Amino acid sequence: MTERPAQRTPNRQLTALIAEAGFSNAGLARRVDQLGLEHGLDLRYDKTSVTRWLRGQQPRGTTPALIAEVFTRRLGRRLTAQDLGLDACAPVYAGLEFAGSPQEAIDIVGGLWRKDSGSHAELRKIAFTSAGLVVPSRDWLIGRADEKVARTEVPVRIPAQGRPAPPGLAVPLDPSRRRAPAERGPGQRVGGGDLAALRSVGELFRSLDDRYGGGHARQALVRYLEHELEPMLRGTYGEQTGRRLFAAAADLTRLAGWTSYDIAAHGLAQRYFVQALRLSQAAADRAYGSYVLVTMSRQAVYLGHGREAVQLARVAQQGVGTSAPPVVQTLLHAAEARAHGLLGEVRACTAALVRAERALETARPGDEVPHWARFFDEAQLADEFGHCHRDLQQFRAAAQHAERSLQLRAPVYARSRLFCRVVLATARLGLGELDQACQLAAEAAGQAAEMRSVRATEYVRDFERRLEPYRDAPPVRGYRDKVAALG
Repeated sequence: MTERPAQRTPNRQLTALIAEAGFSNAGLARRVDQLGLEHGLDLRYDKTSVTRWLRGQQPRGTTPALIAEVFTRRLGRRLTAQDLGLDACAPVYAGLEFAGSPQEAIDIVGGLWRKDSGSHAELRKIAFTSAGLVVPSRDWLIGRADEKVARTEVPVRIPAQGRPAPPGLAVPLDPSRRRAPAERGPGQRVGGGDLAALRSVGELFRSLDDRYGGGHARQALVRYLEHELEPMLRGTYGEQTGRRLFAAAADLTRLAGWTSYDIAAHGLAQRYFVQALRLSQAAADRAYGSYVLVTMSRQAVYLGHGREAVQLARVAQQGVGTSAPPVVQTLLHAAEARAHGLLGEVRACTAALVRAERALETARPGDEVPHWARFFDEAQLADEFGHCHRDLQQFRAAAQHAERSLQLRAPVYARSRLFCRVVLATARLGLGELDQACQLAAEAAGQAAEMRSVRATEYVRDFERRLEPYRDAPPVRGYRDKVAALG
C-alpha cells in the first residue's frame, strides 16, 4: 500500500493503544487486513506497515477508520481515527457504525446525507458486505433506548461553511448553496408542524417509489434529509418531541436506503439501513427497529445471502417478542420464510409461512397498526407465498398465490404488482405453459421500461434467463420481439 511521506513526530497515541490492546505489530496488521476483507478491500499490511505508522506515517484511504474499528472491537469503547493519532478521512467504511449516542448517530447519518446529495458518485458504488450485518443487529438486540434525546442547548459544532460536518465526512459547500435567511438553521425549535411535515414527506416519497421506482425521486429525498431534517435533529426539542423526531428520521432514512437498494446502490443502502436501525433505538421504537431488520433481511435475500437473511429476521422477532401487533408479526415471519425459500429449506419455509398466516388471522378491524406496516395485507401475504413457492419450485402453488395477490393488490403498488406478475410468469413457465408465461412477462417488461428500478429490470432478466432452454420456440421469439420494440 502507498503511504504518505513520513512525519517526524512518533505516534504516541497509537503506541499506547497497541500496548493497551495487547497487540503485536503483526497482529494489528493482520486484524486490519481481515476487517478490510469484510468490506471487500484487499489490504496487505504487515508488521513493517505498523512500524511506519508508529513512526508517524499516515495510512491512506479507508485504513484509519478500519484501524479505529479494530481497536473499538478489542477495547469495547468507540474510538476514532483521531483518537489513534491518525488523520481523518472520508472512509467507505463510514455508515456501518452503530453509534454510541444520539449525537453521534446524527453526525454519522448527516454525513451520509451530505455526501449522497452531492456529486459523490463513489458513495453509490460501495459494495454490500454481509459481515457488516452482524454488529449492528447484535447491538440493536442487546441495546436499550437512549435515556435522553432532548436537546435544550446546542453545542457549538458548526464549521465556517455554515453546516455541521463530522470528521471524515465533511464536504466543501458550494457558495451557491448557502442557506437563505428564511431557511431553518441548527438550534431552532422543533414543533408539531415539523413532525407532521416529515410524515407527509415520507408518504409522498413512498408513493413515488411504489409507482415509479426508487430512482425517480431518490436524490430529491436525500436533499430533503440534508437541508430540512438534519437541521431539525440539530435543533432544540423536548423528550417526547425528540422521540417522535428520531422516529421520523429513522423512517425517512430507511426509505432513502430502500430507494438506494432499488437502484442497486447496495452498499449505500446497507449503510442507510444500519443508521435507520440506530435512529429507531433513539426513538425508543422497538417495532420499527424490527421492520428495519426485515428490510435488511430482504436485501440480503435479493443478494443471495440466505443464511444472514434468516438470522436478521429471527433477531427482529426476538427483539419485539409477542408485543408487536399481529400485522407486524406477520411481516416478520414472512421475511424469515423468504430467506428459507431462497435456501431451499422446505420445512422451515413452510413453518414460517404458517406462522405468518396465523398471525394475520388474529388481526381484527380497529387494531392499532403502525403506519409503516399498513401495506402488509392479504395481497402482500399472498405475494410472499408466491415468491416462496417459486423459489422452492412448487410452481402450481406459486401460480395460485401470485394470481390471488394480483387480484387483491391495489394499482398504486405498481412495482410490487410487476414483481408478482414475473413470479406468475415464472410459475407458468415451470408448469409448461409457455404462451401464458411469455405474455405475462412481456407485460412486466413493458412496465419495467417505464420505471427507474434496477430490481424491476432484474426480475425481468431473471425470467429471460429461465427462457433460454426454449429460445427457439415461437412464443419466446414473439416475446423477444415485443421487448426489443420497447427499446
